[in-house]
Amino acid sequence: MRYGVVLTTDDNDTVLVTVPDFPDAVTFGEDREDALARAVDAIESAIMGRMADRDVIPEPTAEAPDYVDMPALSVAKIALYRAMRSESVGKAALAKRLGVALPQVDRLLDLRHHSRLDAIERALGVLHRALVISVAQAA
Repeated sequence: MRYGVVLTTDDNDTVLVTVPDFPDAVTFGEDREDALARAVDAIESAIMGRMADRDVIPEPTAEAPDYVDMPALSVAKIALYRAMRSESVGKAALAKRLGVALPQVDRLLDLRHHSRLDAIERALGVLHRALVISVAQAA
């Protein structure tokens, strides 16, 4: 999952980052590399806010001069959240289907928590989804 970002040199020689798909995701870095690294965190924060509000997480759509790739674990968690929304399954209902406590589902959806991939696969499975991983040549 790759989101477009716009990098702009700020008036104090830092690099400002905006994300067209997430107007609330704004950050900065000391240089281009630092700004791109911080952009991922800003996007994850925006996504977690949308999850907390039970809102839609936009697909990457914006054409931008630069982009960032989201971490694979975050992409899997976003897919789980989207599957839950699609099936109208809340966290409590998912916990019941999985036979786990609600805090375990909270951690599965927390982009900052290092969940086990097999736990996300299991959660997707009870929502009639399968996690498919592919590897592509890096640009």
